[in-house]
Amino acid sequence: MMMTGQRLARQLGFLAVLALMVMAVPVVAADLTHRVAIHVDDNDKKRMNMALNNAANVDKYYKSKGQKVQIEIVAYGPGLHMLREDTSPVKERIAAMGLSMDNLSFAACGNTHRKMSAKAPVKLVSEAKMVPSGVIRLIELQEKGWAYVRP
Repeated sequence: MMMTGQRLARQLGFLAVLALMVMAVPVVAADLTHRVAIHVDDNDKKRMNMALNNAANVDKYYKSKGQKVQIEIVAYGPGLHMLREDTSPVKERIAAMGLSMDNLSFAACGNTHRKMSAKAPVKLVSEAKMVPSGVIRLIELQEKGWAYVRP
């Protein structure tokens, strides 16, 4: 059976659209690293533990799939108590997770730390790294494509 020019053009057009649709389907690359920023701004032990639970669960999930994940917990405002050596209700858990998860980091807001240290120096847990601003850190991570979670 002979195809007419119009029919052939229509079928070729359909095949071209189909090819574009197949190429547009996202593919998870084997070397892809998932990135998750977890936000803590409450001085609430339950919220802090939920953030740590989120980190542990995300890590476990992606490892079970043979995929990589990078997790950063960003604390500012009253949430900085999570990372304070003297007031953290979860510092032992942070220490344990810091030893067992090399893909987990903790960012402490420099603005909040400076305000809390106005009367007396405030020491942070050894796992925490200081960033200029917790809010700015979250913005920058999201601009780089990190997923955002607020427990």
